[in-house]
Amino acid sequence: MIPQGGSIAGLTLQEIEQPSLTWQLDLERGRITGKIDGLQAVRQAVFKMLQTDRYFHAIYSFDYGHELAGQLGGSPLLVQSEAARLISEALLQDNRISAVDDIAVESVGAELVIRFTVVTQYGSFEEEMRRNV
Repeated sequence: MIPQGGSIAGLTLQEIEQPSLTWQLDLERGRITGKIDGLQAVRQAVFKMLQTDRYFHAIYSFDYGHELAGQLGGSPLLVQSEAARLISEALLQDNRISAVDDIAVESVGAELVIRFTVVTQYGSFEEEMRRNV
């Protein structure tokens, strides 16, 4: 069980929500162009998580990224069924994301196309991920 709340010398501690303020990445020019917060910050975080294979980069914890690479090359039906679960697991690690809805997975030639809605505390947005099978 994870302890909730606490006190120090009779003072009650309260949990304070941290801002989601982060650096805005301009990937086309390879620069940081300012700061973003709220829905924009979550959208950028989702993009980064979908670009990162879990367990592959020492800089990230084992909770960051997705595990689709381990499924690719397998049975197309199995890959399609597992893709929805793996994307949800990856994105729900971020506590700003409350749900991943309307997941649609299809094979288009040699490519797996995954479309879904990300529901956050700041609002929702549509996202798409494409991977070679």
